[in-house]
Amino acid sequence: MAGAIIENMSTRKLCIVGGILLVFQVIAFLVGGLIAPSPTTAVPYMSVKCIDVRKNHHKTKWLMPWGPNHCKKLKDFDEAVSRQIEANDIVFAVHIPLPSKEMSPWFQFMLFIMQLDIAFKMDNDLKENAEITLDVSLAYRDNMFDDWEEIAHAIEIRKLKCTFGSPKTVESEGRHYDCDFLPFMEIGSVAHKYYLINIRLPVNDRKGINVGIGEIKDIRLVGIHQNGGFTKVWFAMKTFLTPSILIIMVWYWRRITLMTRAPVLLEKVIFALGISMTFINIPVEWFSIGFDWTWMLLFGDIRQGIFYAMLLSFWIIFCGEHMMDQNERNRLSGYWKQVGPIAVGSFCLFIFDMCERGVQLKNPFYSIWTTEVGTELAMAFIIVAGICLCLYFLFLCFMVFQVFRNISGKQSSLPAMSKARRLHYEGLIFRFKFLMLITLACAAMTVIFFIVSQVTEGHWKWGDVTIQVNSAFFTGIYGMWNLYVFALMFLYAPSHKNYGDDQSNGDLGVNSGEELQLTTTITHVDGPTEVYKLARKEAQE
Repeated sequence: MAGAIIENMSTRKLCIVGGILLVFQVIAFLVGGLIAPSPTTAVPYMSVKCIDVRKNHHKTKWLMPWGPNHCKKLKDFDEAVSRQIEANDIVFAVHIPLPSKEMSPWFQFMLFIMQLDIAFKMDNDLKENAEITLDVSLAYRDNMFDDWEEIAHAIEIRKLKCTFGSPKTVESEGRHYDCDFLPFMEIGSVAHKYYLINIRLPVNDRKGINVGIGEIKDIRLVGIHQNGGFTKVWFAMKTFLTPSILIIMVWYWRRITLMTRAPVLLEKVIFALGISMTFINIPVEWFSIGFDWTWMLLFGDIRQGIFYAMLLSFWIIFCGEHMMDQNERNRLSGYWKQVGPIAVGSFCLFIFDMCERGVQLKNPFYSIWTTEVGTELAMAFIIVAGICLCLYFLFLCFMVFQVFRNISGKQSSLPAMSKARRLHYEGLIFRFKFLMLITLACAAMTVIFFIVSQVTEGHWKWGDVTIQVNSAFFTGIYGMWNLYVFALMFLYAPSHKNYGDDQSNGDLGVNSGEELQLTTTITHVDGPTEVYKLARKEAQE
């Protein structure tokens, strides 16, 4: 009886394979924990208040906060009042990076959040639900002596969410509000060495622009970018894993095509899972080092979405194909109720990503969370995706329960078999259940490590050894899913070894009547494994 490798491989060899995979899993975590630095770095920037008294020339002149051609600066707004400088003539300038440093394509992306220092003043109080209007411009250059080239310019509105911990009295004047951070900018590539941000706060009393926003003292930015050292480790992992999954995928499908029967749905889905894993592995990020590809973040999100949608679909189909109380098997259309929520949820998240990062390809200052309509739309997409995810897991838990119940019920017929035959099938069922538990463990580890990475400081220090927890999470989980897909394609590939080839029926203690019964009741069902055939026997009958 030919089956899959997982059923025909000896326990000793199976343990060796499992041990090798475990070693690679540990290495994946150690690479991130011990070799790679922290995934990202946050750099605080304090804006410099520059004076621009020229009218209608904002787009042709860039104001530098420091350097040989730096702008005329203001210490504070009291100086501006004494010198009769209007608010419309003040520009907040931020140079990226800090002096004597350069940005690098290895940083991959830049994300900026804004914090406003707003002081309380009796005659200029912060109104409830106040909105601030920002006239922002972004430019770049690759040499300190080149002219600045504009990347983007936009007029953006941000809602202010601030609290004041003291009574609003004369004695409290000068104290600062406690304001939430505001989303400011995101760029999907760091192709240039220097960047410059100019921020204006235009005031128009007649139109109510920037009126009732309190007394703004300073504008601070926090820039977050990926560490170059982590990027190199990440690229190296993708470069190593791509041929590994590609080779096992080609090998797997070749063994499928050598079979006399046509591939069944489960085998096709495993192959599709390998394709999605290969798609996410291909290190196209190497090109981002030499090209200004701002769409790489969006492309990465799409690749991850395709893989996880395929993984969730695989789990449903894997369980469904091993349930023996359903007759419509080996047909993708039979899973529309279970796969439907996956498709709807994935589509909602894709639309949400397009509304956020898709628009940022043209306007890096855009954020879907800055308007009420955008926030409601984003929340609607996320809620629908969450509902679909909950429905999916309810379906999955029910199907896993059904599979275990059906397989356990089938074990009741095993005592009638000879000892050797019974032990053989008990071993097959144990291996199947063990694989199901490994699947649950992989999903659980993903959730656990994500939570740990969020609640810890980012690194653990044991003596002289520092472990980067966040980096270990990324490399370890990424390696784990690669190993999981690798193991599936290897263990569920058709085996060329027939059970009992090296053992006669007499050695197994199987009489001719029992062998005939097993052949007519199990092996006539086409499928990748004997457990698959065993589970489907009742459905066929």
